[in-house]
Amino acid sequence: MTCTNTRAAPGVDTVRGGSTPWWRDAVIYQVYIRSFADGDGDGLGDIAGLRSRLTYLRDLGVDAIWINPWYRSPMADAGYDVSDHRDIDPAFGTLADAENLIGACHQHDIRVIVDLVPNHTSDQHPWFRAALAAPPGSLERARYWFRPGRGVHGELPPNDWRSRFGGSAWSQVGDAHDAPGEWYLHLFAPEQPDLNWNNPGVAREFQSILRFWLDRGVDGFRIDVAHGLAKHPDLPDLGQRAGREQHGQPDTTDHPHWDRDEVHDIYRGLRRLIDGYDGDRMFVAEAWVTDPDRLARYLRQDGLHTAFNFDFLRCRWDARELRAVIDTTIGALTRVGAPSTWVLSNHDVVRHVTRYGRCGTDRPDRDTPRLQHSAVDLELGTRRARAAALLSLALPGSAYIYQGEELGLWEVENLPTQTVRDPAFKRSGSTRDGCRVPLPWSGQQQPFGFSPQNGNSAPWLPQPIAWSDLTAEGQTGAAQSMLELYRSALRIRREHPALGDGTLDWDTTTPDDVVAFARTPGFRCHVNLSNTAIPLPPHGRLLLASAPLDRDRLPPDTTAWLTASTSAEPAQANSEPQGHR
Repeated sequence: MTCTNTRAAPGVDTVRGGSTPWWRDAVIYQVYIRSFADGDGDGLGDIAGLRSRLTYLRDLGVDAIWINPWYRSPMADAGYDVSDHRDIDPAFGTLADAENLIGACHQHDIRVIVDLVPNHTSDQHPWFRAALAAPPGSLERARYWFRPGRGVHGELPPNDWRSRFGGSAWSQVGDAHDAPGEWYLHLFAPEQPDLNWNNPGVAREFQSILRFWLDRGVDGFRIDVAHGLAKHPDLPDLGQRAGREQHGQPDTTDHPHWDRDEVHDIYRGLRRLIDGYDGDRMFVAEAWVTDPDRLARYLRQDGLHTAFNFDFLRCRWDARELRAVIDTTIGALTRVGAPSTWVLSNHDVVRHVTRYGRCGTDRPDRDTPRLQHSAVDLELGTRRARAAALLSLALPGSAYIYQGEELGLWEVENLPTQTVRDPAFKRSGSTRDGCRVPLPWSGQQQPFGFSPQNGNSAPWLPQPIAWSDLTAEGQTGAAQSMLELYRSALRIRREHPALGDGTLDWDTTTPDDVVAFARTPGFRCHVNLSNTAIPLPPHGRLLLASAPLDRDRLPPDTTAWLTASTSAEPAQANSEPQGHR
């Protein structure tokens, strides 16, 4: 069976010198800026810290970075409550620092993607402050979703919609203009009022924001909550769905505020704007939808360029399920000419070392309280994470690496309650902060090089002492380390003509609990998800393996990259993998 990703119209890749748009097969590193590197010693990551680690990112071999929100914000939700989209929050630096960073990244052949947060603003945004000061029915309130309440005195919310952080999605305001006061919609925290994209002024504002950053050289935008911008104008009740949505990802089929067809009109307008800039600028969507065909609707030729593949991220460590997800994803996206985008972790889900090490429950479970967790086998999780990394990097399309996964970091599930900053924690008992703990760079004690030695503040979240064995410095040059595995994999991916965008052919001769495929020219990937070692197939050379082989046998939870057998290159099943001597 063959799965194909057809190429889009060729474009010039000025950074890598290729003839196809860079984003079709790029490896992009997610920088959660407050936890990446602290340059000024205040315990919070910043632009200066990020700039000081650009050589690390260059040597890792990534093509681009995606930076989580760095805009001016009251930080009610780690910067996703934006009060000024055209300025940098002082905690991270200045606008000049950001402009200089973009230039420095380009000097290192690293492109820059920034977050765009179009579903909501901060409640401290000038627009929302003006809305609170204006009367019901005003132009200022029309930019958001203000509605009168239900009940005899308007004391009940306008409908039964639920916040993704727990509780009602509506908060009531009290002012001199109306008593008892209108309600405003916030699908996330109360400090994040939803924008009304039916208002033409909202679209004009975000087009202006895009131009502001494109003119400063950014190469793309990650669109936050891309599936949520359009709402049913009548704001109907969810009914029975309201309760079910508190226990997992919502069913977005014909939903009043998720994945509505009207959202694609918004993206057609944004696509026209970005296509007016040179350099293959791009969008990547955060769109939680029900199936790959719905995801593909975001990626039509007049829509967005790429979207995170959350079906792959949510998939259990199971060969049948993985093959099915890969098949359906590539098939659906190929039909619209888009590349697949593979991701294992991000700032919103449980790190995959922990997921894969949790017996029987290796899914991210975003809405399950993370502080109520089952036992985790970190050795098992790490072994599977190494295998999953090589699987994802061998698949057709692009791939994202969440900071710290190249170090083998696990979810910190025992954070002291007083340190948790996630707004979801107070409303639902769930926190995402366990995957946001600052990175360990060097040394044997906190802050593990995250902050300079003369810093006077501890990291904003405490790091586990056990991370002293996982620092970037300690793993550098260590042949069997996670970091060196990623460096080797990215080097081979960049050099091998079969990897990146293209096709795959399934190997149907392998057992059911093995994922195996070939890529042209001359590449094979075998992933053993069984409980026993299996023989390697005939091949030319072993390029890389996620764990040491047992002679010519592939151990459980291990991935091998192989060259195909050729008459010029006889089979060498016992060859040492590159980077693992």
